[in-house]
Amino acid sequence: MTTTNTKKTKPAELAPPKMPGALPLLGHMLAFGKNPFEYMMQLRNILGEIGEFRMFHQKMVLMTGPEANEAFFRAPDAQLDQSQAYKIMTPIFGKGVVFDAPPHKKDQQLKMLMPVLRDKPMRGYAQVIVQEVEEMIANWGDSGEIDLLKFMKELTIYTSSHCLLGDEFRYELNDEFAKIYHDLEKGVNPLAFVFPYLPLPVFRRRDRARVKLQSLVTDIIAKRAQKSEKSEDAFQLLIDASYDDGTPLSAHEITGMLIGTIFAGHHTTAGTAAWTLLELAKRPEHLKRVLKELDQHFGVDGEVTFQSLREIPILENVIKEVLRLHPPLIFLIRKVMKDFHFKGYTVKAGKYVCASPRVSHRIAEIFPEPEKFDPDRYLEDRQEDAQPFSWIAFGGGKHKCSGNAFAMLQLKAIFSILLRRYTFELIDEKDYYQDDFTQMVVQPLSPCKVRYIKRTDIKNTTTDTTQNIAKTGSSSTPSFQIHLDRELCQGHATCMTEAPELFHVDEAGNVTLLQEHPSLDLLAKAHQAEKYCPSKALKIELN
Repeated sequence: MTTTNTKKTKPAELAPPKMPGALPLLGHMLAFGKNPFEYMMQLRNILGEIGEFRMFHQKMVLMTGPEANEAFFRAPDAQLDQSQAYKIMTPIFGKGVVFDAPPHKKDQQLKMLMPVLRDKPMRGYAQVIVQEVEEMIANWGDSGEIDLLKFMKELTIYTSSHCLLGDEFRYELNDEFAKIYHDLEKGVNPLAFVFPYLPLPVFRRRDRARVKLQSLVTDIIAKRAQKSEKSEDAFQLLIDASYDDGTPLSAHEITGMLIGTIFAGHHTTAGTAAWTLLELAKRPEHLKRVLKELDQHFGVDGEVTFQSLREIPILENVIKEVLRLHPPLIFLIRKVMKDFHFKGYTVKAGKYVCASPRVSHRIAEIFPEPEKFDPDRYLEDRQEDAQPFSWIAFGGGKHKCSGNAFAMLQLKAIFSILLRRYTFELIDEKDYYQDDFTQMVVQPLSPCKVRYIKRTDIKNTTTDTTQNIAKTGSSSTPSFQIHLDRELCQGHATCMTEAPELFHVDEAGNVTLLQEHPSLDLLAKAHQAEKYCPSKALKIELN
């Protein structure tokens, strides 16, 4: 009797399909550098949701669409390493700081900054931002012209530094810090991904700015040590912080983390603020709706508070649509440390994978008529962003931008004043206003001129638009359940503020669910916690 060897063979590992047209040495760098967005859209159209291209010697794999995004953002650091991909920031943040730090150290550093982005301090930022806007426009007069992007860069550096860094940076070092920050910002150059230390003038200015800022930080630390009263800003948090073994942060580390804080609070917000006004100026029908909402909610002099900024959904949806069409970061990168698998494909260790908010936001199956500016996509009866990881302007997973709630607060506070004081018109033709893809953070092409005209049509009354959240459920619904995705949770503690009976968040950002089967009288609070969680880590489900 003859037997057959039926030993099972391991299925072949499929490599992602490759983009044609690679040049010797350069790969696809020329086509990508000309317009990264158009190139990545072309790649998706040709290869689908996963495909490989090459930038010089680096092999890159682009993943787009909700499923690919979820695989990308949920992968553990040991497999897809964020730090290895962002060595471009090492000369700016400093060696051993954030992306250049070992994983256990980086995690500790990031947690040191979370308290200024948690719910409690956030509630005081609205008034600070309002003050800055009012001061910036105090001398505008009845009408005039501005370079909108330049204005928004100046305004957001003031609001971010005032809220997050403290009075020294906002008032004592204002002009000097602005120049230093400008040189650091220019150091975020596409060339730095591959050659971060080329002897170029832009990199030399970056390095001199980093040395100068550390000198200023050292001086401020010494001055603050002499004061009896302590500040409550991010700077003071870092001065007082220490690692798990008790070692305090050095001036070098504090400097790098302060830079990281201000980059998160300013680097992307200025462009988004500029595009929000441009999109509204292009579309008077949407501007009219936003003005009506603001006028009814605030009147001429209604107080802008943390709570009142939650109650302007039309403006919030406009900002979300701006971020869909003009996400500041067109792609996010991770280095593959261990072979990465997705839908039968294997991306080998040593390659890089990237997700692109800009490309994923233009998938017609998710966002119909994707090029159309349509803020109503996010209304309750449509919710085109409901599918997880479909709208990723702030990233996703545990590495989702922890400052996303601050960014939205900042934008809404700016426009709650600016659009009640002035209306805006384009100076150039609509088609002139385009994204500038030569910059690492995409913003409108500069100069970006608009005309402002003082408003005189607001009545000095407000309409109470506070939304009362009705309790959901009936006597036949015995209870509800809270689902917490701990991979997404970042410890903002918004849930504890909204529903202290249901959630407790400790100083380290760890969340405890206080009730296993909450009673229905807490359902409204639970829904508020779910709605306002910055990282969308909560889901409320009726039993």
